[in-house]
Amino acid sequence: MTWSIIARDRDSGSLGIAVASRFFAVGAIVPWIRSGVGAVASQAMANPTLGSAILDRLQEGESVQSALDNAWGGDDGGAVRQVHVLDRHGNRAAHTGGDCIGWCDDLGGKYLSVAGNMLVGRGVLQACLNEYHDKSALPFAERLLTSLLAGDAAGGDKRGKQAAALKIYTTEDYPDWDIRVDDHPDAPAELARVFRVGQGAYAAYKDFIPTRGNPAGVTDREQMAAVRAKAEQQ
Repeated sequence: MTWSIIARDRDSGSLGIAVASRFFAVGAIVPWIRSGVGAVASQAMANPTLGSAILDRLQEGESVQSALDNAWGGDDGGAVRQVHVLDRHGNRAAHTGGDCIGWCDDLGGKYLSVAGNMLVGRGVLQACLNEYHDKSALPFAERLLTSLLAGDAAGGDKRGKQAAALKIYTTEDYPDWDIRVDDHPDAPAELARVFRVGQGAYAAYKDFIPTRGNPAGVTDREQMAAVRAKAEQQ
């Protein structure tokens, strides 16, 4: 019922997930990221607990394949689940259960993983892969979005469109981007529109937020107002 792209930006080390589905609020249960650790997408008949379980194992030093293999606990529903993972080094592991509804599979390589189920065909994932590689000059967030839109243009979820999400973590414990469209007849395009809105005052404000390197952030109201005004004029 879903397809997703997980990627690690080679330059910054950022981890990101873009996902779309004919399922309400897909961004609430599929994407899981931990800064400096890894990223997980749990989909098909999604088990959200696998997200934190796999990330915990990665954080403890397990390989990406071991973390995926050993995180299931008492869940014996692997045949109907699809999970794919990248660790902080860009290593990939994936599981597509034998009872996931077709078309279903996973593709990828170093720094990139795509997976989907209930798709119109393999072309959806291939379009995502091709677009991500072709748009290497774009900023990381835009590269993920264009990849998602390419999968949508190739047919996406065979049941239609409803929800989409983009989540990116850089070096902080909080996300750099975490935007969702929970219910919209053209969710991937609406997600791209929401992202464009965020390029104004919100993107400018992010520079003032406290970080590990600058625990106080910036609190000068005049400086913030000047940057906001400039952003709104662009």
